Amino acid sequence: MEDIFTVFESAEDVAASAAAEVAQALREGARSLVLAGGSTPRRCHELLSEMEVEWGRVTILFGDERCVRPDHPDSNYRMARESLLDRVSPATVYRMPAELGPDEGAELYARVVGMVGTLDVVMLGVGEDGHTASLFPGHPALGATGLAVGIHDSPKPPPQRVTLTLNALQAARRVIIVATGAGKADAVARAKRHEVPSGMIDGARWFIDRAAAGQ
Repeated sequence: MEDIFTVFESAEDVAASAAAEVAQALREGARSLVLAGGSTPRRCHELLSEMEVEWGRVTILFGDERCVRPDHPDSNYRMARESLLDRVSPATVYRMPAELGPDEGAELYARVVGMVGTLDVVMLGVGEDGHTASLFPGHPALGATGLAVGIHDSPKPPPQRVTLTLNALQAARRVIIVATGAGKADAVARAKRHEVPSGMIDGARWFIDRAAAGQ
């Protein structure tokens, strides 16, 4: 199944369209939503918080987390809490306990994801190197089996992280990837050629702005 790339005029249009896509999926019966870190996902969260969604039916999970306290400025959970979770009332929020370290955090989270079952909607961002979640180009974790894996040597700080595996992302029912800005244009081009982790999830829907499209 080919990935679908939709190009929008601006980063704001990308965030709004991705938020609308997520809200529609939740209205149509999706029950689990995986959140991402990053500036474009943050804006998407903010817009999603204003949309009509029955949050009492929704379970929130995370695609990756840095091994920091949940109140740390680098925490994806903290960002999601400020931009979305404090504004709505999901039925359940499963944060990654990454402050316990990469291995224990990944082991515990794999059990959570296994309990939730197939992920309905996964939202992902993209790094300038083409990484997504905390799956980096050429990293051994790309070959990890199971549902979550600990990262000890991320090429981007902080080095220790917990991430869903490529297996878990590929198995999701719907994956939405957002990328904005000229800095992401090379990553998007490489993803189209399936050369980087963000381009290894068949059937993903990409929401990108003109700058990220290289236009």
